Amino acid sequence: MKRIAEIGELGVDDIPYVGGKGANLGELDSAGFPVPPAFVLTTVAYDYYMEGTGLLDRIYEVLGKIDKSSDQTLTDASAEIRKMFYDYEIPEDLKKETLKHFKKLFPKGEEGFVAVRSSATAEDLPEASFAGQQDTYLNVFDEDDLLEKVRMCWSSLFTARAISYRERQGFEHSDVKLAVVVQRMVDSDVSGIMFTVDPGTEGSGILIEAGYGLGEAIVGGEVTPDTYTVDKFHKKILKKRISKQIWMYTKGPDGSTVKADVDPDAAEAQKLSDNNIIELGEYGKQIEIHYDKPMDVEWCLEKGELFIVQARPITTLGNNNNAESGDKWDNAKIITSGLGASPGVAAGRVKLFDDGMSLDEVKDGDILVTTMTMPDMVPAMTRAGAIVTNEGGMTCHAAIVSRELGTPCVVGTGNATSVLKSEMMVTVEGTTGTVYEGDMTSKEEEESNGKPAYMPSAPVTGTKVMVNLAIPQKAEEVAAMPVDGVGLMRIEFLFTGYIGEHPMAMVKDGRADEVEDRLAEGISKVCRAFYPRPVILRTSDFKTNEYRDMKGGLEFEPVEANPMIGWRGCSRYASDNYRAAFMCELRAIKKVREKMGMRNLWVMLPFVRNTEELDTISEMFEEVGLRRSRDFKLYLMAELPVNIFMAEEFCEYCDGFSIGSNDLTQLIMGADRDSDILGRMGYFDERSEGIQRAIAHLIRVAHSKGKPVGICGQGPSVYPEFTEFLVREGIDSVSLNPDTVIKTKGMIASVEQRVMLEGLRELRDR
Repeated sequence: MKRIAEIGELGVDDIPYVGGKGANLGELDSAGFPVPPAFVLTTVAYDYYMEGTGLLDRIYEVLGKIDKSSDQTLTDASAEIRKMFYDYEIPEDLKKETLKHFKKLFPKGEEGFVAVRSSATAEDLPEASFAGQQDTYLNVFDEDDLLEKVRMCWSSLFTARAISYRERQGFEHSDVKLAVVVQRMVDSDVSGIMFTVDPGTEGSGILIEAGYGLGEAIVGGEVTPDTYTVDKFHKKILKKRISKQIWMYTKGPDGSTVKADVDPDAAEAQKLSDNNIIELGEYGKQIEIHYDKPMDVEWCLEKGELFIVQARPITTLGNNNNAESGDKWDNAKIITSGLGASPGVAAGRVKLFDDGMSLDEVKDGDILVTTMTMPDMVPAMTRAGAIVTNEGGMTCHAAIVSRELGTPCVVGTGNATSVLKSEMMVTVEGTTGTVYEGDMTSKEEEESNGKPAYMPSAPVTGTKVMVNLAIPQKAEEVAAMPVDGVGLMRIEFLFTGYIGEHPMAMVKDGRADEVEDRLAEGISKVCRAFYPRPVILRTSDFKTNEYRDMKGGLEFEPVEANPMIGWRGCSRYASDNYRAAFMCELRAIKKVREKMGMRNLWVMLPFVRNTEELDTISEMFEEVGLRRSRDFKLYLMAELPVNIFMAEEFCEYCDGFSIGSNDLTQLIMGADRDSDILGRMGYFDERSEGIQRAIAHLIRVAHSKGKPVGICGQGPSVYPEFTEFLVREGIDSVSLNPDTVIKTKGMIASVEQRVMLEGLRELRDR
């Protein structure tokens, strides 16, 4: 229990000793991630200072006088407490010890700058983010300034926002202590934040936000950053949103943090290169694997080199209200729009907030509108019905706190404070990032059915509506949706999220049991949440380049010119070079079904090229004791032209099909699904006549054999006419991402009703 510890000595279990930031920096450093050197004044140092000064009794006396109904008394109490810390110096022996470690950060005697960051013992926990609750100071280089900033960090444990947050979260003030991280400063050219799960959609894409200079402008919501979405499993950029940035925070000539103009030629340019985006996304993926949970990561780039300066569990997932706006929104007047940072809908009176106002002016249900939110505004944010800002991105203070509160939030509008007027009645739609004029919610409907008017009840459909699930940790929440089960669970997500190594490398090391146990753990979470509804698990379908990127993968994977149509799917299982790993998958499935009792688990095989493969795989199923039965179905992906041409033969080997429209489209049309050029030219489109004929043929043949056909893709949720085609052809089920379920279910019900009415008219006419 040292007063000062190097981060190399620390790990995630040391939060009570060095706080969340210190513990996570140590964990990242020990795991080999590029972390700038640092040391931590531990809670032992904090206790040493507090006990020597006798401050605690005086602090609790002040806290006892706070009126919880008034934000002003919070502010006054905070100011009184923080002044106490300025009255007492740090003991001389602790000063000397601190400065000794400070000099060790710069072994060559060069002039150095550090960041001094508060690290509370209750922050960065899974149940509470403490986002922005304590102070951080950048570009500190003078020894006296360092010691002063340490005291200022300690005192920030008693800011108004921190006191309010602990009260609301149920933390006793005496239970939270403060450590201080002193970290060598990175002179950032570009910096930002990365979420390993998109907090808006909670999909599997990695969300990266980037801005010029120091990251404080992004965290504080003072600028609107670039936003990039990276495919976690395929090392490719899915989406970019480039924002204009005309100023940045940087280190001034005297070491202070100053605002500087961005070069006009760079103001509207992409902040990070594509290579840096992919590299950063890979760091995010590996950090998530290391922690085994979605993570919020701070990063920076200096002279082309990436550094990780913080990581914490994401605490804002699971509060999303993925409601869809009904038809009544179509004619609504849009006042402004930005990024949908926290889903949900709320209507209320606008409260324009500025620095001169008291927080008490923001009443319950007000729509808080401001240039950006600051940590001191958290008490008012807890009362707001929704929050709208001019600046900011998905990882700014307003976005993070709103998601934690479950409050709808729109950021980065650019003009909210000028177009929204005080007391104006508006409706904020946090999913789409839109602010409408007037109250678009129906109070009568809300009172009659006990739920918000913007959450439409899901219609009953003859076509089964299932869900695609990527993250087992989200299973409980998604299972509460009106779906008929899981139509697609990809086992490769478990390899990346639960295992992180090439399965054959683990088998070679004698760790096959570990592969089976980790897979079974992830699969069972989903099956348990959805029981007794079926969960269709697709066995592994990584391509060789993706397997090579896994730890230990180089030894087992060839280099292919075109992995998309290479050694993947069933051809891999039937090969002696992968058989042992596939047997691990099958044994994990058997364990979940028989030892854990989750008999709602079914299996689906991808990329089936011929029936000879299926003969071999059937023998492997028999070997582990898996047999098709009334409660154990085997589905085949229909994603190759041969699956269509030989549908009758493939029917003999399965209990149903699921159409993989992406691969089916690219292989029938000869159009690379990753080609922007062909996509813009219209070649890659599920609505193409050739694709629709193929799907119609498969449905007819399968139904003649008594086999159901589903589709797992976003085509039905994107194209209403494609949905109508599928329903008219008799598709048995569609499987969708969670955020599109309600809307698409409504589309399906509408088509089914039209088909039924047409049938009735035809009978009448006869």
